[in-house]
Order: sequence, then C-alpha cells, then structure tokens
Amino acid sequence: MPRPVKWRRVSRLPKERYFTPEGKDKLQLEEVVLKVEEVEAMRLKDIENLNQEQCAEKMNISRQTFQLIIDRARNKIAQALVEGKAIRIKGGNYTVNICRYSCSECGNQFDEPFEKNKVLCPRCTSEDVRCYQEGGFCAKRCRK
Repeated sequence: MPRPVKWRRVSRLPKERYFTPEGKDKLQLEEVVLKVEEVEAMRLKDIENLNQEQCAEKMNISRQTFQLIIDRARNKIAQALVEGKAIRIKGGNYTVNICRYSCSECGNQFDEPFEKNKVLCPRCTSEDVRCYQEGGFCAKRCRK
C-alpha cells in the first residue's frame, strides 16, 4: 500500500489563477496545470529567498519532497514559456490550516490539516485525539 500523500502547508492562495501568452486565442491554447503547492514552493524559494530547509519547514514537508515539488514547478513554467502554453493554477494536496493534535491514549503529538474530517493518531490509530495548541486550546476553535 503506498504512503498517503502529506498535505502541504501554503500561507496564501494565489489571487490570479490563469495566465496566457499575449496574442494567442484562448480556445486553441494548450495548458500547463500548476498545483497550488508548486506556486507556494516557488514563492518561498524564489521570491522570499529562503533556503531549501526553511522552505520545507514552512510547507510542513521534507527537504526531498520540497525539491521534487519545486523541480516540477520550474519544469512546468519553462515548458509554458518556451512552448507558448497557458498556465492554470489549480488543485494539489495543500492546506492553509494545520492543527496540532495530541493523542489521549499514547500521548503522541502530530500535525494534521484542519480540513480533515476524521483524525487518527498515526502511532496507535486511536480516534481519541484533541486539538492541542499553545495554552491548551485551538485558536481556530475546531472543537476536535
């Protein structure tokens, strides 16, 4: 069984989601689809000038995963620029809200997306988990 894909943390969603080459008919354009986390990786590395370790930490992923994401993003952007394709930003495995949870059974603390409906402890698979933030309560009031 393959490992589940880890949600990537993004700090903001792109305002613009579609870019086209000037003077090309939109109906005849091929598209390159850029995932939201790929845009976030380029923003952190190329605009904020963070190093790979800092970027990976901000996105809540490993350095290797970060490198794979940014390589794919840069490849897609280069392809669109060189071949005159449109760029559509959509989809991906991302979240803008990460909650810290604590398992009541084994004491394990772990991070999961706020949007996830059912949260299980990754160590013991218990459902008896609580959202655990500084001061003992969740500022997002998720009531989990």
